[in-house]
Amino acid sequence: MIGNEGIHHTNMRTITPTEEQNAVLDAVSAGGNLKVKAYAGAGKTATLDLVARARPDRRGYYLAFNRDIANDGKRKFPSNVSCRTVHSVAFSSVDRALTARLNLPKEPPHHLASRYGLGLMRVPTIIGKTLELSAFHVGRMVADGAARFCRSAQSAPEEWHIPVDEKIEETAAADLRAMLLPHVVRHWEESISPTGKTAITPDVYLKVWEQARPAINADFILFDEAQDSDGLMLSVLRRQSAQIIYVGDPYQQIYEWRGAVNAMQYIDAPQCALTESFRFGHTFAALASRILRLLGERTPLRGQSAIQSRLVEGGETPPVDAILCRKNVTVVGALANGLRDGHKVAVRANVEDILAFADGADRLKRGERAYRPTSLALFESWSDVQEYARSYAGRDLLPIVQIIDREGTDFLRALLSRISPESEADYVISTVHRAKGLEWDRVRVTGDFRFKTEDDGRTTMAEDEKRLLYVALTRARRMLDVSELHNDLLKVFECAGPNER
Repeated sequence: MIGNEGIHHTNMRTITPTEEQNAVLDAVSAGGNLKVKAYAGAGKTATLDLVARARPDRRGYYLAFNRDIANDGKRKFPSNVSCRTVHSVAFSSVDRALTARLNLPKEPPHHLASRYGLGLMRVPTIIGKTLELSAFHVGRMVADGAARFCRSAQSAPEEWHIPVDEKIEETAAADLRAMLLPHVVRHWEESISPTGKTAITPDVYLKVWEQARPAINADFILFDEAQDSDGLMLSVLRRQSAQIIYVGDPYQQIYEWRGAVNAMQYIDAPQCALTESFRFGHTFAALASRILRLLGERTPLRGQSAIQSRLVEGGETPPVDAILCRKNVTVVGALANGLRDGHKVAVRANVEDILAFADGADRLKRGERAYRPTSLALFESWSDVQEYARSYAGRDLLPIVQIIDREGTDFLRALLSRISPESEADYVISTVHRAKGLEWDRVRVTGDFRFKTEDDGRTTMAEDEKRLLYVALTRARRMLDVSELHNDLLKVFECAGPNER
């Protein structure tokens, strides 16, 4: 049921190229770098395979961020193409003493803060209250600042690399960044020191590799999911003498929190487009095109007449192969419902964060502060969490709070212990982030997306939320259940401005 790219590459070696694919082949033959904007399910892997097979005498590299995608590429691309993840290329190029530190014990953020002489801080917020930042939070800000630097093109950490809670008042935030910057620099220097004794993350050796100005030994480089790239990878690729074919969908860029910069905007190269999806029929393509118009895209996504795609908007609850949720907490609610009904359920979500929620709830109930997950870190008691979950702003937390209140945290842990392997499950419950790049025949999308009501009564969505919704609505091949979203979607479409219709 699960695939990576749509039906188009089931027999790559014998396909007849479409007009759009021929345009890509012609552009590649003309020389120079190229970027290919490929909509959901538009056969980008098949197109890259055509590019590789048209150049059998040239050495190629297929670079992906995900190990599964790279391994899939090894099965599909011809022998003249090496398929690697970006991290594997960097790992094999840096000093083994550095990568050996991946296996050392991790230093907790509050230990890092204590070692640096940092402790509890109080800062003003935009709502007029004082926010307490524990040593754990301050230590995490230092570590996160170093991590963001590692994913950037800069040669040294800068203040803007340090993430600050959006509720902190602007001047206080600037002062906080300036105060923490020397500690971020120290953390980076300790990370790359030959005498370093603490664990590093993979981003550290990736940054070391980038700073060595590596040359990739290839005539052409196929760079997949280019929209999810960061400043670091753009910096590496700009230095290469090889021809680079960047392929991605700017409307599937959903990783800003990781440092991704929607590279498609910044790549200076001629552009081709793949706008015909081989995953689904015209009905789903029309729905996806409406989301694309909300994002300012005028070129619609086209579907396949041969595929009958049915849209469910209410009145029934058909069986599915996947349930897609925006939030981890919604995954928990769907898991509880599925197990209650006797289903075998697989899960694609951050289970560690969910377990951390249970642990954090226990700490708050004992009158202690919860440092993890971030959704609980700013609360002083479990009653504060309950009150917040009942508010409009905190509604995303309500399902998991209700489960804990009704059944307890041990019940939540027991739920997670009953997850089935995907190969044995009746269906999978996934966050949209974990579903990216996958497809199923029958999909239900939950109603936990963030719709906003403006002062004038219009229903809107933030740009990043629209992109997440676009990803969710393009995972199904034959049946898509949007019952929970239907009313909000109608309001958004009705309220769209003239340039979004």
